[in-house]
Amino acid sequence: YGNSLNQIQQIGADKMHKAGYTGKGILIAILDSGFEKAINLEVFKHLVSENKIIMTYDFVDQESDVYDDHNHGTSVLSCIAAKSPGKLYGTAPDASLALFRTEDVSSETKIEEVNWLLAAEKADSLGADVINSSLGYYEFDNPKQNYVYTDMDGNKTISAKAADFAVGVGIIVVVSAGNEGNTAWKYISTPADADSVISVGAVDVGGNPAGFSSFGPGPTGTIKPEVAARGSSTVLAYPNNTI
Repeated sequence: YGNSLNQIQQIGADKMHKAGYTGKGILIAILDSGFEKAINLEVFKHLVSENKIIMTYDFVDQESDVYDDHNHGTSVLSCIAAKSPGKLYGTAPDASLALFRTEDVSSETKIEEVNWLLAAEKADSLGADVINSSLGYYEFDNPKQNYVYTDMDGNKTISAKAADFAVGVGIIVVVSAGNEGNTAWKYISTPADADSVISVGAVDVGGNPAGFSSFGPGPTGTIKPEVAARGSSTVLAYPNNTI
């Protein structure tokens, strides 16, 4: 596992791998802001040679190329599917992937929640087992559209409804709790508030909450996030082919 050993051990993925649970036969749809140069990186060679990427689509620009925009999805993908012995291993290196860009980092509008819904719908049509999303919404370019904390009840927002629909048809939906822990907002964002999703907080190498990780509970007392994983000093792949 190289330098990724500790973050793998934190959640017991090393033991799962030894037991044969490496993602084989599982389709994971990743909804993010772009997967810059991922197709060319050494840690993802196996995804190309084994035809593990079954679909890509950019819901922002309405095109198939997701490799020319933002790098956040590249890093997320490396946590999941990297396979580079002695350097970096993901938690599900043998999974098949659908890569969807739903987020436009140049703006923050509710159309991105609609993109999230459309991507979840496409993931369902492909037979996805898991949706992974490191996106969250509460504040928009137009302040009149902003959510308030009481809106984070899992039932009001477009993306929360979409996430619950996805769970309802049998998809496991995993969503980051948010990066607002050290801001005035502080709390989880949507769709992490959806009651049927697994929302994930961030911890450091010692298992302590990362300062930026959003807090629960939801406004109705729902315990969020349910679990946590490495989000601080995480070993990741970058578009320049470094780790």
